[in-house]
Amino acid sequence: MEIPTMTATRGLAASAAAMLALAALAPASPAAGARPAGSPSSSHSTSRPPALRDGHELWATIDVCASKPHPLVGVRGSMPSNGQAKETMYMSFQVQYMDQRTKRWVNLPKGGTSGAVKVGDASTTRQIGRTFVLVAPGRGGSYELRGIVEFQWRRGSKVTLSTTRPTTGGHPSTAGAVPKGFSAATCTIR
Repeated sequence: MEIPTMTATRGLAASAAAMLALAALAPASPAAGARPAGSPSSSHSTSRPPALRDGHELWATIDVCASKPHPLVGVRGSMPSNGQAKETMYMSFQVQYMDQRTKRWVNLPKGGTSGAVKVGDASTTRQIGRTFVLVAPGRGGSYELRGIVEFQWRRGSKVTLSTTRPTTGGHPSTAGAVPKGFSAATCTIR
């Protein structure tokens, strides 16, 4: 079974050098880096109102899904303000593929995570995204992908609230979406 390999980028453009580096990556076994899909959200909180975790301003979506000229998938998140300018918000973007054998979502073994990305202070609702460049599937092949975004509100190095969301569709205000206004739960790359 072919396992997608990718790398995170800040924008849509990928250099030829990055594409050549991706082609050299050897995929790990499906179990490497695997994490069960689990429930749609999990939370850690220190006496924060559930409204932050349950409100309409907290979401993740696929905002770029393109097979040509290079296979790309973009994951975008939105996180609400908690009104605390002394806190900082972070998002981590993870891409998963559907393992056709087990019918489970599995983390990509290489290049499918952004690590923690600083979004800004927690005084206002913020959005940010990451685009991942894939090595093209073999002839006639395809990948079904989704994103998982972990949201963290931190005061210094202490996490005051953490929650995750899988990508869902139909979200407004997806700046940078291709095509404009695109918002989906999954992406199929051929």
